[in-house]
This record gives sequence, C-alpha cells and structure tokens, in this order.
Amino acid sequence: MSRVFGGCRVLMAAAKVGTKEVAAAPVAASAAPSKLKGFQQPHPVSPAMKKFLGVPVSSRSEVLKKVWEHIKANQLQNPTNKREISCDEKLKSIFNGRDKVGMMEIAKLLSPHFIKSN
Repeated sequence: MSRVFGGCRVLMAAAKVGTKEVAAAPVAASAAPSKLKGFQQPHPVSPAMKKFLGVPVSSRSEVLKKVWEHIKANQLQNPTNKREISCDEKLKSIFNGRDKVGMMEIAKLLSPHFIKSN
C-alpha cells in the first residue's frame, strides 16, 4: 500500500509544479489591451439618458453604475424592501414616468435608451 500512495505524492508534486507554470502564461497574455465587447462596449444613448448622464455615448455597465450611484446618493431604495426603488424626477425621466421600480427591472427599463447602430 505504501508504494501506491508514495507514487501518488510524487505525481501530485509534479502536477502542482506544472499548474503554476501554465497559470502564469494566461496572466501575461491578458495584460495586453483588447477591444471592448458586450456590455462594456460604448453605444450612443437617447436624449433622456444623455441628460441624466451628461455624456452622449456610454456602455451599459457604466450607465447601470451611474444609476445606482444616483439611487444610493439620494437614498431612493425602500428601507423595508430593498428590492424596491422610489423614483425621483430624474429617474422618472429614464424609467417611463414610473413612481416605483423593482431592482430586477432596472436593466430592462434602461435597454430602450441605447440606440442601435447598424
């Protein structure tokens, strides 16, 4: 039995050394700048969103960050039900005039504000 376990320890030690070398290669490759894709890619925004953000072009992730910054700064989240957001006039302009929105609805309500470019 000791021969079998002893062999496994040798194999496991070799595997650990091999994974460190392999893991180091992708880190160096990811340091190179790459083209932004998906939610990080900037798109032109609607006039209402432009007024809210102050910029004509933004990525979906940046818009979502700015909306949440506004919600947190103005304490618009319902303290008893954290999933519910009470809209002020600024948020109503981008959320179709709704008084309250659910946390999970925000991304869906922001979608029409991104102008599709062909």
